[in-house]
Amino acid sequence: MYRPAQRLADIEPFHVVELLTRARQLEAEGRDIIHMEVGEPDFPTPEPIANAAVNAIKSGKTKYTQALGLPELRDAISAFYRERYGANVPASRIAVTNGASGALNLAFACLADPGSEWLLTDPGYPCNRHILRTFDGRPQNIPVGPATNYQPTPDLLRQHWKPSTAGLLVASPANPTGTLLTLAEIDALAGVCRDNDGHFLVDEIYHGLTYEIDAPTACAAGDDIWVINSFSKYFQMTGWRLGWMVIPEAYVRDIEKLAQNLTLCPSTPAQYGALTAFEPATIAVLEARRAEFRRRRDFLAPALEQIGFRVTARPEGAFYLYCDCSALADDSFTLAKDLLEKTGVAATPGLDFGNNEPEKHIRFAYTTDVVRLAEAVERLSRYFGR
Repeated sequence: MYRPAQRLADIEPFHVVELLTRARQLEAEGRDIIHMEVGEPDFPTPEPIANAAVNAIKSGKTKYTQALGLPELRDAISAFYRERYGANVPASRIAVTNGASGALNLAFACLADPGSEWLLTDPGYPCNRHILRTFDGRPQNIPVGPATNYQPTPDLLRQHWKPSTAGLLVASPANPTGTLLTLAEIDALAGVCRDNDGHFLVDEIYHGLTYEIDAPTACAAGDDIWVINSFSKYFQMTGWRLGWMVIPEAYVRDIEKLAQNLTLCPSTPAQYGALTAFEPATIAVLEARRAEFRRRRDFLAPALEQIGFRVTARPEGAFYLYCDCSALADDSFTLAKDLLEKTGVAATPGLDFGNNEPEKHIRFAYTTDVVRLAEAVERLSRYFGR
């Protein structure tokens, strides 16, 4: 008998997985594939983090921790907010989680009633709407574009807010566009949520990977805002599955209860590794890598535009270029498949990020070195006859 829950019908697979599967087949056949489709840093985890985790395992630190994480790691994250942002975030309001996805699972498990609607930007990270659907919430997309820097505005919130709307989830820097919200913009969005007695969640997993200005944390805009972060992107610990969440005080015990039942605790060795993530030696490595990501962005953006792609919003953070490809093709998914087959360049079609003109857009991740990016540009130029 096969009888899955009805909610699975609302959860779509990643379309890029089809491309990634085909890319691996081509690689197995000997083809050289340049991967610009996966949102994962190409750098290894910094050595101090890896060594600390290995030492923890060797010394027997492999048992469960508290559901909300190691107290010393929560203290370290609290200190990080104080030192980097000048924000007072008590360790008691911080939960260490199984990645940012684990944090969002806990947040929606706590806040999303069946049928409640949540405002999300379109384009946006697809897993957010699927996690919400897992808890029987309903995503309510706000189409955003270059006019608002691919971010929501208070006017857009008021236009889309309904009696059934429970809250708003935004990302800054955003995926797939890399655009930022200023602190004033975050504060204005928070004001609309408060006026409507709604929740406000802010995804800050690309913090640290900004290039002209540092991204402000939503923690500075009020202690009623849920803030989600991760050790995956800036700290380059994607496979370690470790993140954290800053929780409004009234909900800490609720999140602890959920964590006790849903995850027990985050990975213990990963937490001991993460204790070294904020140390000066580790930060020095990460800052050098941030400079490299900026160099890649500054090379790739004009190179793609010379081919005919249009970068509609200059990415201020993350490691993506979200490009309008409508001058080059009628459908980005068809284009992405053809590029893979004929050039060996793998990119993500707009279809994965929502319903806001996805056929016109394609995302390139600059998560490979400049030499490989230059090779990708050369292949694309030949393909388009440039």
